[in-house]
Amino acid sequence: MTTMDDVARLAGVSASTVSHVLNGTRKVNDETRLRVEEAIEKTGYRRNVVARALAAGRTNTVGLSISALTNPYFGSLVYAVERALSDAGYVLIVGDSHDQAESEKRVVDSLLDRKVDGMIVAPAAGSERTVLPEIIRTRTPLVLIDRGADIESDQVGPENTASARALTEHLLDIGHRRIAVVRGLAGISSTTERFDGYAAALAGRGVDLDPELVVDGESNTDAAERGVHALMSRANRPTAVVSMNNAMTIGTLKAIRRLGLTIPADVAFVCYDDFEWSDLFEPKLTAAAQDVETIGATAVELLLRRIGGDETAPQHIRVPTTFHHRNSCGCT
Repeated sequence: MTTMDDVARLAGVSASTVSHVLNGTRKVNDETRLRVEEAIEKTGYRRNVVARALAAGRTNTVGLSISALTNPYFGSLVYAVERALSDAGYVLIVGDSHDQAESEKRVVDSLLDRKVDGMIVAPAAGSERTVLPEIIRTRTPLVLIDRGADIESDQVGPENTASARALTEHLLDIGHRRIAVVRGLAGISSTTERFDGYAAALAGRGVDLDPELVVDGESNTDAAERGVHALMSRANRPTAVVSMNNAMTIGTLKAIRRLGLTIPADVAFVCYDDFEWSDLFEPKLTAAAQDVETIGATAVELLLRRIGGDETAPQHIRVPTTFHHRNSCGCT
């Protein structure tokens, strides 16, 4: 590896002169500066930015532990976080937890080893008993994103319960009573909150919650497709379906198509999460859309405050969704 001393020898100057040229800490005459710059180019020397940052007590990096980067929603969320951090002069390091405890621990340990200035985490199931206490123990500034946990930390996510309730109530309003739900991965706060919204809508209209109409979609496409296919193959199938995230929405649509059924003629459909390309679907999907930009930017704003030394009480922020009424519900 080329060192600053190698550059200094080639340029015929001291290592301190090379440092002044690189860092602009002292004026260097034009002839000397040119020799140093040429030596840098010839040797391919690069500064050890990490070592310099660590010496200054900052790395200007932020770690993000998040699941299912192939999910369009999480991809958009990563983009929103990265853009906000980049505007503030930070570099984002991303690790995919795959919603598994072992993977999440590897990601978090790796980020902590890299001395990131702060961390943003979309916690996997059980994180409040595993990785989150470790982050807090190291006093690394932390913000939870998308999902919550029972810890003392800033948390930013979408409004889940009221949004899921509104989707279900919309189907009830247009006459459906056998409404199935495709719920997400167990142990995740957003799964619980969205299912609570579905259950509250039924209870509010005097409709019993039928366990046979609950599909465990596990927050992924394949599980949702299998579960919905089995459900919709029954003689007494539901007349409407609510999907609780966009990966499961894709699985649900695949299952319905495989069975030769059509939306909304054979089954009405609404979903939590919207797609940027929703208008390309036919029928167009009635959906609760998350404000991903606001969620990402708010998480970054809170984290940068903590990095800057803010010691006020943690904030729990819920960002409202937007109801997009299209024609998959069958009432337009």
